Amino acid sequence: MELVAKILIALVALEHIYILWMEMFAWETKGKEVFKAALPAEMFKPTKGLAANQGLYNGFLAAGLIWSFFIEDPKWQTNVSLFFLSCVAIAGIYGAISATKKIFFVQALPAIFAIIAVLLK
Repeated sequence: MELVAKILIALVALEHIYILWMEMFAWETKGKEVFKAALPAEMFKPTKGLAANQGLYNGFLAAGLIWSFFIEDPKWQTNVSLFFLSCVAIAGIYGAISATKKIFFVQALPAIFAIIAVLLK
């Protein structure tokens, strides 16, 4: 189960690196495709700075999850990974409520599965 937990953590981290890229560098192209149901097309240009800020925060989440792989103490490794996975899950739940329900399945659910795997290892 430890290997499953690490794979799921890595997948969540990779997803947040992708979100960082999309929100910071591709908001008006890929971001427009992904969030077309949540935001009118004319809003992508004026919200570019806000999206970049969100992208930076997603990068911090990814960094925290990646950091957990380098922590040698098992208890601290578990606590740090659970903290960052919980942040991702909460952000995904909030995004599902405030933006589009799709965010729950794309962001929150993988984090929840990873949390369960970490707790079962």
